[in-house]
Order: sequence, then C-alpha cells, then structure tokens
Amino acid sequence: MLSVHTSPLDQPGVGDAGGMNVYVTDLSRALARRGARVEIFTRATSSRQADVVELDEGDPRVLVRHVPAGPFEGLDKNDLPGQLCAFAAGVLRTEAGRSEGWYDVVHSHYWLSGQVGWLAADRWDVPLVHTMHTLAKVKNASLAPGDTPEPFGRVIGEEQVVAAADALVASTAQEAADLVGLYDADPAAVHVVAPGVDLDLFRPLPAVPGARAVVRSRLGLPADRPVVLFAGRVQALKAPDVLVRALGVLAATGRPVPLLVVLGGPSGRPTAVRELEALAASSGVGEHVVLRPPLPRSELADWYRAVDVVAMPSRTESFGLVAAEAQASGTPVLAAAVGGLRTVVQDGVTGRLVPSHDPAHWADALADLLGDDVARAGLAGGARRAGTRLGWGPAAEQVLKAYALAGQRRHG
Repeated sequence: MLSVHTSPLDQPGVGDAGGMNVYVTDLSRALARRGARVEIFTRATSSRQADVVELDEGDPRVLVRHVPAGPFEGLDKNDLPGQLCAFAAGVLRTEAGRSEGWYDVVHSHYWLSGQVGWLAADRWDVPLVHTMHTLAKVKNASLAPGDTPEPFGRVIGEEQVVAAADALVASTAQEAADLVGLYDADPAAVHVVAPGVDLDLFRPLPAVPGARAVVRSRLGLPADRPVVLFAGRVQALKAPDVLVRALGVLAATGRPVPLLVVLGGPSGRPTAVRELEALAASSGVGEHVVLRPPLPRSELADWYRAVDVVAMPSRTESFGLVAAEAQASGTPVLAAAVGGLRTVVQDGVTGRLVPSHDPAHWADALADLLGDDVARAGLAGGARRAGTRLGWGPAAEQVLKAYALAGQRRHG
C-alpha cells in the first residue's frame, strides 16, 4: 500500500487526514484477516517516528513504513510533487533490502501515491492497482464560491496514473463512470468496490429505554434538544458553513434552532475553524454551534449514536465514509445529493438528500426532519438495516479479486 501524503496513523478530521486514512487502515486489516501481508508506505513527518511500526501493536501482518522525503514539517499536500522522487527512492531501497523479495501487487491511494506506484510496479513487474479517492476534474466542477481549483499538474498526474494502472478501484458506480468519462479509463480495468465500515465499532445503541440519554449525559449534550453532528475537516469542500448559515436562516425565520456540533480541525487554512466560529457569531447562532477537535474513532462512534441527525453538506464526495459510519450506528443522515453520497444515503430510507447547497433549502430540510419524530425513527431503522451490510469482509474479497484480475491483465 502506498499513502504518500497522509499517514494511516494520523487522526482523521484535521489537515489532510480523512476518510482515506480510515480506508487504508481498515482495508489493510481486512486483507490481513484473509491471509495477506500488507506493508503501508507513507512519508515520515517526524524524526521521532520509527522506520517501521505495526499498525496494530502485536500484529505483524500489517506494517507501516515511514519513508523520509523532504523536511519533516512545513510541507502540505501541494508541496509533495517535488518529493515524489525521494519517496520513490525510499520505497525501492526498502524493497531491495527485503529477504522475501519483491511484492506481489502495488496498491496506491490518491494520485501522488499513484505516481510512485507506477514506477515501483514497473520496476518489479507487478500489477499496479490504484484508488483515486478524489478526482481533480470532479472537484473543480463543484467548487465552493471562492475556493481554489486543483492545479492542472494534478489533472495530468491523474490521467497518467489512470493510463498506467492495471486496475482502478472505484467506491461507487458514479466514480467509475467519472473515471471512464472524464479520464478515458478502460471500463474493463475499473472495479466498483464499496468501502466497508468497522461494524464492531459502529453499531446502534441497545434497544433499551434511556440508552441515548445515558450517552448524551456522558458527552455533555442536552437530553431534550435536537442535536445535529458534522464530523470532518473544516474546509470549503466539506461545506460546514452551509450548516451554520442554515441555522441562521432558522433563527431569522423564528423556527427552532438545533444544537450543531462540529467535530473537526482546520484543513487548507489554519484559520478555518476560527472563521467558522466567526460566521456563527455573525449569523446570530454562535450559542447554537459547538466546535470541538476531531476525536478517535472509538469516541466518534458514541457521538454518532447520541445525535438526532448527522449532516454532510459536502460539495463533492467520492464515497462519504462518515455517512456510512453514521448509518451503521443507527443514525439517519442528511446529505448533499452529490457524488458517492447519492449511493451511500438511500433517500427516504436511511436519510434524506438535499439537492442544493442553498442554506435556505438546508434550513427547511433540517426543520422537516428534526420536527418529525416518526419520520426520523423510520429513517433510523432503515439506517440500522443498511448498516448490517457494510462490513469490510465483502470489500476485501472484491479487492483481492481485483488484484488477481490486475495480474492477469498485466501478464496476459
């Protein structure tokens, strides 16, 4: 596994760490349970990091290798193309010292890793399997007002990786269609594999009276007030500002205003969280918005279970892991009708889709859902039922099949 720009050990929800981190770690664990040995290469970001660590202490089946490539600190994702040569050299050097010989497959994640994977797979004559996670052409077509488009260099890099890969793993049929339609991918090389969810961690509350009240009390949440949760990076792409503005609309029109909890750190701009806090104050809803740093997934699971609705107003999502985790936890999702969210959230069954990013539309959607206990309970039941089908086991089996087909494609 190659994950150049963000370590699987990083806390999701801040900086560049997000759903991809969870995807890489959980997929690696699931593959290991099926007999694979996995080594994850990522860029070293501290001199204190060991060269090699076990993803899960005491389990040598999944290793994380930290590769020095550029200064440990001060580089963000946009600086990393200039460090790909150094990273690739570290990967090749590590492999050369392995007594076990070459790897059987290279699975790269995000286009930066794909550039390195292209070289490594060619050097070792093994199949290159790639998962994009996000696509520049799709992001640039869905920018928030004032947001900066992805650079043309990334577009070229993605096109090169698509052409070089022996297999492409897409999270949804929409992503597969984008790869074929926007990047001229060979349809035979594209495999749709829905990511999984850790169902041991993300599961509904027990069906006993007062269970939610107990969790809310532990988290410091009000027992009798509607609570909406946003979990993710605070950046324009994820659009938490839409939720804050929607609360402003509710307040201005005299409707009840729920408590909005934002669990996430700044991404893109270090001032992003402070800007969101200032927006809440200027919109007259500062007292209704609670901003907290991202949490470990073991704690995040309780937040999903404690709230009434999880909201995802993203401008684009290749999949939408937060929506899947929330539904597995038995909580309905209110999501923008974009990208993979249209697949993950079954409109009217596990949640509701909002067809725009207009705060007025989101205000109406929040008011309708939070004001209808019967409808919300029905969606929660649908979410629970859908969640039982979201385990990582089937996803890992399909990825292993993609590996085998990629090998056949490369070697005929």
